[in-house]
Amino acid sequence: METKPHRESARDTEAGVGTRERVVRAASRLLQRQGYEGTGIKLIAREAEATLGSVYHFFPGGKEELAVAAIQHGDQEFADALRAGLDSAEDPAVAVENCARHLATALRESGWTDGCPVTSTALETLGRTPRIQEACYAALRNWQNVLAAKFRGSGFSEEAAEDLASTVLSALEGAEMTSQVFQSEQPLLTAGRHMALLVKSWS
Repeated sequence: METKPHRESARDTEAGVGTRERVVRAASRLLQRQGYEGTGIKLIAREAEATLGSVYHFFPGGKEELAVAAIQHGDQEFADALRAGLDSAEDPAVAVENCARHLATALRESGWTDGCPVTSTALETLGRTPRIQEACYAALRNWQNVLAAKFRGSGFSEEAAEDLASTVLSALEGAEMTSQVFQSEQPLLTAGRHMALLVKSWS
């Protein structure tokens, strides 16, 4: 059943959050928490306080097109979270540990629900939906580039920066999933400490 049309509040308008943005944000949260198969258009519309008609107006390609936009949104949010952690210290080792701590805090504050914004969808759609796979790949590559840029700026060679970025990202991704399952910050904090030691050993 379609929800009643949502009239944008002054707060929404002032914040620049229109219907399309609410739909994308809602889709991003739901994909993150429930995956692609567990998230339907009607549920997204209800979560966004939008009508089905408005969802299809902005995303005539349906769920797949919306999922791509949601993954791109999650990509940017996670990249911003990485940068916030990495920009907290000039020393790249300290920055990596701070980054893990930042992610751990955000995960705990979300009630252990808001982990990696692409993992569930990427695994569910593997080999079946190329557009979504491309969006997931682009997100992971973007996060690796954020890390590599920090290492290059700290004096590491291009090759070393790329290798470290790939390793650190993989460690943080795995630790974040483990932290969700255990409902504990410890896996992320432990990964952060050990990645900091790795970065130091390459200096």
